[in-house]
Amino acid sequence: MNENLFASFITPVILGLPLVTLIVLFPSLLFPTSNRLVSNRFVTLQQWMLQLVSKQMMSIHNSKGQTWALMLMSLILFIGSTNLLGLLPHSFTPTTQLSMNLGMAIPLWAGAVITGFRNKTKASLAHFLPQGTPTPLIPMLVIIETISLFIQPVALAGRLTANITAGHLLNHLIGGATLALMGISTSTALST
Repeated sequence: MNENLFASFITPVILGLPLVTLIVLFPSLLFPTSNRLVSNRFVTLQQWMLQLVSKQMMSIHNSKGQTWALMLMSLILFIGSTNLLGLLPHSFTPTTQLSMNLGMAIPLWAGAVITGFRNKTKASLAHFLPQGTPTPLIPMLVIIETISLFIQPVALAGRLTANITAGHLLNHLIGGATLALMGISTSTALST
């Protein structure tokens, strides 16, 4: 077992052509649409779960907030299905790439910030200065809060990348330890 520990995070290539496009489009095959009047059980289950999740997610929002429902549901389904794709052996999870996560985080963050400043300017600006701040600290706190606002998408993308990578590394290490223990003690290997 001399395989590189990080080999599973390299973008897969066949004949020099990257397979990322095919891998990213693969989860859409998991969610088929039906043109029939009566759907099969799988499509009915998917529609029921989508309605349940969107009802739970949107029940706390007003009508303006509910306009984000389609985008948020699409994002949740995409991230969830690509992460589940990573459970297959010798497969590639696109969310292990920081560039992929930044590509999802930055536009969503920018849209939320711009919409917040456009619709509720006073409330958005109030986040830069906590209530009851002493006057000499005001300039420093505004700078710190501005920096923290711009760091948010990088932190979100980094957190998702680190979590997915840690899970894959843990699976890889446990699998390697189990294989190594099989030759020594089968009962110990099966208990891990």
